[in-house]
Amino acid sequence: MEGTKPVNKKLAAALSGGAVLVLALSGCGGDDSNEKLDSWAKQVCDAVQPQAKKIESANAAIQKETSDNSTPEDVQKTDAQAFQDMSDAYKAIGTAVNKAGAPDVENGEKKQQEAVKELNSISASYASLKKQVDGLDTKDQGKFADGLKDIATELDKLSQSGNDALRNLEEGEVGQAMAKQSSCKAATASAGATQS
Repeated sequence: MEGTKPVNKKLAAALSGGAVLVLALSGCGGDDSNEKLDSWAKQVCDAVQPQAKKIESANAAIQKETSDNSTPEDVQKTDAQAFQDMSDAYKAIGTAVNKAGAPDVENGEKKQQEAVKELNSISASYASLKKQVDGLDTKDQGKFADGLKDIATELDKLSQSGNDALRNLEEGEVGQAMAKQSSCKAATASAGATQS
């Protein structure tokens, strides 16, 4: 059973990097008042919060499945479900940002569109990782471990590449407005907790 153990830990580590993407949506500090922007931020933050929890739970499920006595079948089932949940969550966040419209800031529309595009692309990446996990051979320990290794590498790339448009969206005033929303604070706290 030795084969999948270290690989699965690598997968869990790569995955916790994915939680950073949600953090990118949560802004920091600031107190300028702009009612239009505040209401935009509230709409987005309220939609992000349950999705951040979903991503956190998916992360936790994979972390838990890295315990020593998990069979390849268990790992496959848990990971596939987690990737599906993450794919759904990022898609939902993309939909929320899209529905909220452009934030009332300079280049707001461009920032919003790029963020939506990125969120949908992250969602698609997790959906394709789910397919990859589903296709792994659980009967052959070595092949299964190799397959997981490839998935962990993909995850690593995903967690590193996925932040730019989101960071761009929440620069300056947008980030400040989001930081004031209690639902975004909650999303940050829960996503942050998975980093430790």
